[in-house]
Amino acid sequence: MKFYGAPMPAPNPRRVRIFAAEKSISLPEIALDLRERDHKSADHLRRNSLGQVPVLELDDGTMITETVSICRYLDAVYPDPPMFGRTPIEIGVVDMWIRRIEIQLAEPTRMFWRHAHPATAALVEQHVVFGESNRATLSRAMDWFDREIGDGRTFITGDTFTMADIAALTMIDFATLIGLDPVADRKSVAIWHERVSARPSARA
Repeated sequence: MKFYGAPMPAPNPRRVRIFAAEKSISLPEIALDLRERDHKSADHLRRNSLGQVPVLELDDGTMITETVSICRYLDAVYPDPPMFGRTPIEIGVVDMWIRRIEIQLAEPTRMFWRHAHPATAALVEQHVVFGESNRATLSRAMDWFDREIGDGRTFITGDTFTMADIAALTMIDFATLIGLDPVADRKSVAIWHERVSARPSARA
């Protein structure tokens, strides 16, 4: 296998690195320089026509290109520990939370990054007022998230660290890096964030 990724602050390749670290999977990584637009090169477009990272290239030439899809593949090939749940209920709950995180937390973060952050101004047509409006959208979502995990649970879906925690950690860290304030004074989020950030895999 070959893993085409990018170093911090890119959150999606980091998700796969954390996932692989949790499973002790050795995943050789070819780092692309996003600032130099390596992901838009002809070579990479042959791997992923959308020009995005990460990409997992299998030994038979198959390319898997979406973060959660890559992790699902790795979870199937290396099932211990399972990161998407063990029982039908657990699988459903983990999947539910991944979707919630993608829609409620990740989407406003991406829209702020795309439309209001100076680092992307030269790359896309920005709509700054809309971009800035996502600060309030994310703040409301983080208040909701704080309430949801405020019942004393250890991790997002209960007592087990899962892909849902990885999805949330990487997006919250990215949001912080680009000038948003997702943790703020949210006590439950802060406790959870400190706990998951202390895991060795979080340094991936």
